[in-house]
Amino acid sequence: MIRHYIKFSFRALRRQGGYVAINIMGLAIGMACALMIALFIMHELSFDRHHENMDRIYRVGLHGIFSGQEVKAAYTASPMGAAMLADMPEVESFLRVNVWDETIIQHEDDFYIEQHFMEADSSFFDFFSIPVIRGNKTTALTEPYSIVVSESAAKRIFGDEDPIDQSIRIANMPNHYRVTAVMSDMPANSHLFADMIASFTTNPRANDNSWLSNSFFTYIMLHPGANADAVVDRFEDMIVKYVGPQVRQLLGITIEDFINQGNTYNYFLQPLAGIHLDPTVEQHNHSATDPRYLWIFGAIGFLILVIASINFMNLSTAQATRRAKEVGMKKVIGSTKGMLVWQFVTETIVLSTIALGVALLIAELTMPWFNELLSLNLSLAYFSDWRVIPALIILVILVGFFAGSYPAFYLSSFNPGTVLKGKTGNGKQNTGLRKALTVAQFAISIMLITGSLIMFKQLNYMLNKDLGFDKENLLVIRQAQALGEQVQSFKTEAQNIPGVFSVSASTAVPGRSNNNNGYIIRGREEESFLMQTNWVDYDYLKTYRIELAEGRFFDPDMATDRQAVLLNQSAIDNYQLKDPFATRIICPSDHETIMPVIGVVSNFHFESLRNNIAPCILRFKNENINWGYVSIRIEPGMTRRVLEDTEQLWASFTANDPMLYVFLDEDFRRFYQEEQQNARLSVIFTLLAILIASLGLYGLTAFSLQQRVCEIGIRKTFGASVGNIWYLICKDVMILIALASLLAWPLIYWVAGNWLQNYHYRISLQISDFLLGLMVAVVIALLTISHRVISAASINPAISMRYQ
Repeated sequence: MIRHYIKFSFRALRRQGGYVAINIMGLAIGMACALMIALFIMHELSFDRHHENMDRIYRVGLHGIFSGQEVKAAYTASPMGAAMLADMPEVESFLRVNVWDETIIQHEDDFYIEQHFMEADSSFFDFFSIPVIRGNKTTALTEPYSIVVSESAAKRIFGDEDPIDQSIRIANMPNHYRVTAVMSDMPANSHLFADMIASFTTNPRANDNSWLSNSFFTYIMLHPGANADAVVDRFEDMIVKYVGPQVRQLLGITIEDFINQGNTYNYFLQPLAGIHLDPTVEQHNHSATDPRYLWIFGAIGFLILVIASINFMNLSTAQATRRAKEVGMKKVIGSTKGMLVWQFVTETIVLSTIALGVALLIAELTMPWFNELLSLNLSLAYFSDWRVIPALIILVILVGFFAGSYPAFYLSSFNPGTVLKGKTGNGKQNTGLRKALTVAQFAISIMLITGSLIMFKQLNYMLNKDLGFDKENLLVIRQAQALGEQVQSFKTEAQNIPGVFSVSASTAVPGRSNNNNGYIIRGREEESFLMQTNWVDYDYLKTYRIELAEGRFFDPDMATDRQAVLLNQSAIDNYQLKDPFATRIICPSDHETIMPVIGVVSNFHFESLRNNIAPCILRFKNENINWGYVSIRIEPGMTRRVLEDTEQLWASFTANDPMLYVFLDEDFRRFYQEEQQNARLSVIFTLLAILIASLGLYGLTAFSLQQRVCEIGIRKTFGASVGNIWYLICKDVMILIALASLLAWPLIYWVAGNWLQNYHYRISLQISDFLLGLMVAVVIALLTISHRVISAASINPAISMRYQ
């Protein structure tokens, strides 16, 4: 029976000619889009799911509100894990991790830049299922100055030599590290990624007992069957026991009083598999994916399949007259409606199967380009993953039933007595439905076009908004600690390089904040004020071109300025400092130093535009603070020369250490990497959706013109011009697009409005955004059908009338 249906399906498809090609291409493009989107979503959902004890591993995070400033971060105090292991029977073990920025590795006389370096406790390989090829995974990270390297890092640094017991120098650490093990390369779909893991016991703060300094990642593994909620319930007692005494020592109040003032202080747990999909938690080592984007692209993939299916429905029902006699004859000789329905559905499934083959070819051909565009490594693992083949079969069947069900029921409903007399109505009985489906197609297309335009407009706004400082022509040298006590000498020499406007040293630069400290204000000692801290030198404002709103900046002629501070306008407003220059800031962690405020700087963005500008304090960077950055403002057009001269100068100061640097304008773009990736994806799939819709519109227009050949000939006989005919045909399409826009606009307004709420600094939706989407749809539709319409309208009426 199935063979019979398939045999007749192929015969029927051959008779339909070019319209089958249009249907196959539309479904193939739709399926290819759906496959690519499904691969992307599966890749994002696969993060950290390859670890054996995934369900028992959690990361601890800190969530608090301090003087109105909310902090939700993955950073915790050094003693956190050990205290949880001692006090909570649910906890089996703990792991601390400290992720570094890129650093310099030296082996003998060779230098390497390592992008992925971190410190971890010896329990690392119990938590994460990374095979250890050489060495003992249990003891590899036990001793200080021990290090485990990945297989690729070992090959890069040691070549064919045995890496075990080799020594390497890390950054400016005083001792060399000993390689104790070699591990397999970490999988890319992991929120923690490193080519080198040093022992956490090397870190000077490994045995630190401070609970108010939160700098490290802490992971816990629960006993089998243990309840994570029970652990969360114990956090309150832990805060009272460990954090409370240090808050009292720092602020002179109890933790209960601290919370009663409107502050909060709590910890939370993140399941390992959920870390990659939670962008609300601050974590500088990994860019989490917003799951709303996965829903958005999943919806886009589904809508593209809907557009392709609507194409099939429209073209199939429009050609009803061509198959009416076939249906009538089959009913006369005994075919039931159910048998005809199955025949037509089988035709669609056969066509979907062919389309899937074309879709897989399209996907394989475009996969390298797609991976390069999104910096991914996706592939269609047909046989390595058992779910792929069943998923493809299900896709074919679902598309076949969805696209073919209505045409099947419609065609099988013809009355044999009527159609065999030639009374088929010329395919006009279902015109209303075809118009409704066309409206739905265009509504989806207009939504995708308008959404992509809004996404790009927001991205362009973020990339070009005035940040409160000048990010152009700024060369930022990282790891200034490599200069040691020669930072000022290096600055002086760099200032003499032709093309250098100014040079500044600081512990942070915009986009790379690294200290969020608590302060006290004299007269309000019972409160704690959280501020981003940056130690800067005399040239900082000049180099970054940050405006001074009030007061003055650090003056080398005033010795007292070395103990003074400047605040940004956000600190003044958030902490209600009515007289800033009468304010005295106290730093409890710095021997309770009392610092007068000498100036107020205008707000400038030192974080992503997703966030509001937080309070910031600028302190003077004295000679004892050698870590951080050196920033060089370059005269326009002198970038290459200044970079070459600076690298030579750096080499002379650091014994040929590689100079790690970024250009600040390029570095700032990394904040919006996810937005750029998603905007590119949106545009790609929108263009493909438009292509599918255009194929369908072209096919429908061609069929409609065939039905109206005689009408066009009569109109031309009575004096209608080609332009009149073009207007007549296109007017109907424009009306459908106008109706589609009325459906699309409220939906996209709601979706785009909710999406923009993710950004504190955002564009406002304008009527022009929606009109532009409509105009794009109109232009594409006119370009699609105009050639076909003009060709039909140009036929000699005498030839056209012969069809009558």
